[in-house]
Amino acid sequence: MSYDIYFLNRRDGQSWDEVLEAMEDAAEDSEPIPTHILEAWDRIMPQARTLLGEVEITEYEQESRDLSHSGTGIDLSVFGDEVSITVPYWHAGDDAAVVLGQVSALAAIIEKETGLTAYDPQTERPLVEAPMEDSIGLMSRITDDLRSRYGG
Repeated sequence: MSYDIYFLNRRDGQSWDEVLEAMEDAAEDSEPIPTHILEAWDRIMPQARTLLGEVEITEYEQESRDLSHSGTGIDLSVFGDEVSITVPYWHAGDDAAVVLGQVSALAAIIEKETGLTAYDPQTERPLVEAPMEDSIGLMSRITDDLRSRYGG
């Protein structure tokens, strides 16, 4: 389970539900990463390293890219034209605030470099419109619930 952020291209008049549905439909097709996303990836990587520190990068030909930060579990993935950030429910309280602050900063970099909008499906709104307190509270509650059920 993870807290997810999707990067979407929303056209005028299109609802977020329509954008998400189109993303799910497109996920069935395996396409190469578009050139503009690959170029953005090259600009995002140095900024992500500055923000997060040591990260592991995995690249698979023209089909996928992945950045993983082991200390936080933050994962930035590109698969075809899909871009997303995930972070596992490991964090609660102040720790969740720090990690979600890093996610927000990384999302801002990705938005700037790709022109896509960071969408938070947990709060059902663009990330910049989602109150950070709501995201922190949600991550904390789910993390605490998972720990009480499964330990850790």
